[in-house]
Amino acid sequence: MSSVVIVNSGVCNLDSIRRAVEECGGNPLVTDDPHLVEGADRVILPGVGSYAAAMQALNAKGLAAGLRNLLAKRDLPFLGICLGMQLMATCSREFGITEGLDLIPGEIVPLVATQAGERIPHMGWNETFPRPQTALWQGLPDGSDFYFVHSYHYECAKVDVMATCPSYGGFTAAVARGYLMGVQFHPEKSQKSGFQLLRNFLKI
Repeated sequence: MSSVVIVNSGVCNLDSIRRAVEECGGNPLVTDDPHLVEGADRVILPGVGSYAAAMQALNAKGLAAGLRNLLAKRDLPFLGICLGMQLMATCSREFGITEGLDLIPGEIVPLVATQAGERIPHMGWNETFPRPQTALWQGLPDGSDFYFVHSYHYECAKVDVMATCPSYGGFTAAVARGYLMGVQFHPEKSQKSGFQLLRNFLKI
């Protein structure tokens, strides 16, 4: 069974992601102890809500420094989910500028509706298109639907974009650089597709 640390920043409910990891064959440990995080084999960073509040919590608990140190020293699978993916960026422009973890350079900027019927926040199911040979999407066809809830999106170099969503003018649905990965959607709420993605993560 694959051991996974789920980082508890204190700003979201982690029961759904913990249960999903268990159902996919993982052995999750939910913790806000940076020493336990630094001993992890795999790390998941979930998150919802305010970017600034989440970074404040990570910094206050020593988790931001712990994650940076861990990921600088070791190549281990890391998955940011929703706000957790956005925290991987250099900074966010949500209500001013807030520094992020700077794991994959980029900025978090407001999502813009470009077609009739598109609303902010983007909430609900939408299709995704991964780049070729993406391990996290193994067994998932192009156009697989995932569940999104967000008002901001990740702007980064094209080489770091793992998957896109064509709505809202086209935005980054997932990022990746080596073992560092992030998804804007909620795999734990995305039923069959989401659970397949989590199983893939546990095998990386």
